[in-house]
Amino acid sequence: MSEFGWGSTTDEVLEGKDLTGKTVFVTGGNSGLGQETGRAMAAKGAHVVLSGRSQGKLDEAVAAIKADHPEANVETIICDLSSLEAVRSCGAEARERFEKIDILINNAGVMACPLTQTTEGFEMQFGTNHVGHFELTRQLMPLVEAGSDKRIVNLSSRGHFIAPANLDDPNFENAAYEPWLSYGQSKTANVLFSVGLEDRFAAKGIHAYAVHPGGIDTNLGRHLSEEQAEALVQRVTTSDPSFEWKSIPQGAATSVWAATAEDVEGKGGVYCEDCGVAQIDDESSNKGVRSYALDKASADRLWVISEEMVGEKFA
Repeated sequence: MSEFGWGSTTDEVLEGKDLTGKTVFVTGGNSGLGQETGRAMAAKGAHVVLSGRSQGKLDEAVAAIKADHPEANVETIICDLSSLEAVRSCGAEARERFEKIDILINNAGVMACPLTQTTEGFEMQFGTNHVGHFELTRQLMPLVEAGSDKRIVNLSSRGHFIAPANLDDPNFENAAYEPWLSYGQSKTANVLFSVGLEDRFAAKGIHAYAVHPGGIDTNLGRHLSEEQAEALVQRVTTSDPSFEWKSIPQGAATSVWAATAEDVEGKGGVYCEDCGVAQIDDESSNKGVRSYALDKASADRLWVISEEMVGEKFA
């Protein structure tokens, strides 16, 4: 059992740790959980690379981090996960600029957006939350292999309870689009991707962890109407009567825990919540991980489909 829990913050989790010499790459680093993850790790000496779509927002994030920690070693890189061309451009630039990545945190995401497509025509939530990160991880894997920690953290969500990944129709070409159903499927895919990575790269010392940060009021909910936001709170509080929002430092704590904790050293392919490894639970509405999200056959099938979508094999 971890010594941390629901209310732990990033700084508490990293208390006493020295990340000097570590390179940490965080997607969606320009705000919310990504920015806080970068801040907390930079405060412990890590060389942090924040990626995002807007240079202006990235610059604001760096300024905010340096206001708290003037000595912070923070860089930025542009990455639009909804375009494979942009992801590849980011990967090429990263391989040129950086010698290694010790910890890769795939934090960015979109939630419950209207039906739209990525540049390549994938449904936006599956295409950004999973396919974009799949290709970015493929691009950055040589740097991860060159690192010492070799940890990959994929931000999932309890939203994976909504549905398994529909691998027959991931882009809603045949089924009617439903924003929350799509979100749930993409979050299940994030867990399955962690399982697939662990299966293929653990022998190289690379370990992958899926993370549920908890309920946090961030700009992830920017696409929600007032009615949708109210419905979300209603659904969450119905399934979990004791539900409370986490602060952003509490929400990012499980990401930094999965990235640094000795408890999970060499034990990837798991789903973490509240700074601990969650148990498989197909009944509970407020804790655990669904068995379908850790299913190896589904993870293998998703891997094949993802390689087809990006048109490249994962070396």
